[in-house]
Amino acid sequence: MLAPSNATALELLLSKLLQDYLERGNSSAPAPVRAVGSSLEILYVLLMLGLFGFFTVGVLVTNLRSRGPAGAPDPFDTYIASDLWSRKDRELLQARVLESYKLCCVLENRL
Repeated sequence: MLAPSNATALELLLSKLLQDYLERGNSSAPAPVRAVGSSLEILYVLLMLGLFGFFTVGVLVTNLRSRGPAGAPDPFDTYIASDLWSRKDRELLQARVLESYKLCCVLENRL
């Protein structure tokens, strides 16, 4: 007794699947609609969206409250704005920088 080869079994399976697909595609009957057993899936999705929205709004409100009012002066910014160098101090700094550049030299090895 000869057993059918794997190729023959595969061809039979594929031809059967193709026939079933074509028969379903040609029929004018609508596809069966899945019956809704319970609305727990929708409730779960709405619950997750609500929690996500709650935490997002909480983070936004916390961030806005931590910044404070728009017109509140920051002591550090006030210090920087009032900490101006006088012209003499700037000229002295520039002179020191130029002196340090003049003291620099480059040694060349000619070998």
